[in-house]
Amino acid sequence: MTVRVRIAPSPTGNFHIGTARTAVFNWLFARHHGGQFILRIEDTDQTRSRPEYTQNILEGLTWLGLNWDEGPVFQSKRFDLYHHTIQTLLDNGLAYYCYTTEAELKALRDAQKARKEAPRYDNRHRNLTPEQRSAFEAEGRQPVIRFKIDDNREIVWNDLVRGKLTWKGSDLGGDMVIARAASQGEIGQPLYNLAVVVDDMDMKITHVIRGEDHIANTAKQILLYEALGATVPEFAHTPLILNPQGQKLSKRDGVTSISEFQNMGFVPEAMANYMTLLGWSPPESTQEIFTLDEAAQAFSFDRVNKAGAKFDWDKLNWLNSQYLHKKSPSELVELLIPYWQEAGYKIDPENNRPWLERLAAVIGPSLTRLPDAVEMTRLFFTDSVELTPDAIEQLKKEGATDVLNAVLEALDNTPEFSAETAGQIIKQVTKQQKVKKGLVMRSLRAGLTGDVHGPDLMESWVLLHQKGQDKSRLQQALSKVSS
Repeated sequence: MTVRVRIAPSPTGNFHIGTARTAVFNWLFARHHGGQFILRIEDTDQTRSRPEYTQNILEGLTWLGLNWDEGPVFQSKRFDLYHHTIQTLLDNGLAYYCYTTEAELKALRDAQKARKEAPRYDNRHRNLTPEQRSAFEAEGRQPVIRFKIDDNREIVWNDLVRGKLTWKGSDLGGDMVIARAASQGEIGQPLYNLAVVVDDMDMKITHVIRGEDHIANTAKQILLYEALGATVPEFAHTPLILNPQGQKLSKRDGVTSISEFQNMGFVPEAMANYMTLLGWSPPESTQEIFTLDEAAQAFSFDRVNKAGAKFDWDKLNWLNSQYLHKKSPSELVELLIPYWQEAGYKIDPENNRPWLERLAAVIGPSLTRLPDAVEMTRLFFTDSVELTPDAIEQLKKEGATDVLNAVLEALDNTPEFSAETAGQIIKQVTKQQKVKKGLVMRSLRAGLTGDVHGPDLMESWVLLHQKGQDKSRLQQALSKVSS
């Protein structure tokens, strides 16, 4: 048997991290078994589906590196298939037209609530006579179509994550609506449970991997598979992603869509890596950093947790930093250019490439997220810097201004400048001024960068010198502390 799995997002919003994590698990399982990963867009809700959301889903999957083998298949193009299946259920007496009005349904729910009963449809129109149907139609009622559910039926399946699961037909809320209301003799818009079963049958899906919030749907869908004479796929219900308070992650928790994580400066490798750890643990418990391909080799459902997976920002930030620290200066520059440009920094990506790569090499080891680079590199893209109180305090120490003046004099006598010559100047000034090297280094940093903390001093000095800004910075600093 060839493993065939699918991810089936609905384009009614941006690509959610919960859906993305489900996509990751499907992809890992397919690749582990040499199977196929299929993309289906469940856009039967025509009023809420938007092409921009579909595009967001496709871009999110691509960004994460989740390549699909078939699709995207759009449910909105498959209504004829759904209608044919519904008609088959009607012809076989497994479904029926239901004319119950919204007012009647509300009255039923209110009565059940008053009796403290769970809400459920009472199947009142399951066995209408032709005369009763005609009478309802004469009133202008537009029927939905319901699938018959036997209250006495027990639905059992072996879930790949949760083991044996059992549902009673009586717990499924009565006969299930599978098509919305439509005019007499017509079949209305098919609903989720019907469409998903028809699609999975048609696409020969062998394993349905999705969140645990679908478990009740699974019980209903198994009944549909059986009614249609199909082989029931295997099911795996993965844990939900929870916020720090242990509740299902939602928009109220802030960032939830993949595009938002991307905009926040997370790289796809880190994001995909983190999502594999949201509910799954690798065989080597100490290993936390791995590619999707590496995770696929080890992936199995016996290492997927039943309990919800709490979203951990610190863990994601740490993972992201590890991937950023491994990137070459050339790779980093490509990632950082959009953030520098958005910040309004004047850069020439082609002609200044060597300088930009040297800058990326300086800040790379300190990055957690890509936008961090904007503030880290601000001093390299401005003609002058404001001195922090700590920098002013440093430059007012005894001997500090003499040190900067000596550095300026040495620069005038240094035709070729490099990190090596910068070190020679520091050594020369330390000896000449008869001070400690620490005073020279701290004063030089304060004068060049406006602060007493920052990136590597020698490399920063070289970068500023290459832009012709080191002398002017030191002169401005001397002017500010002497005024």
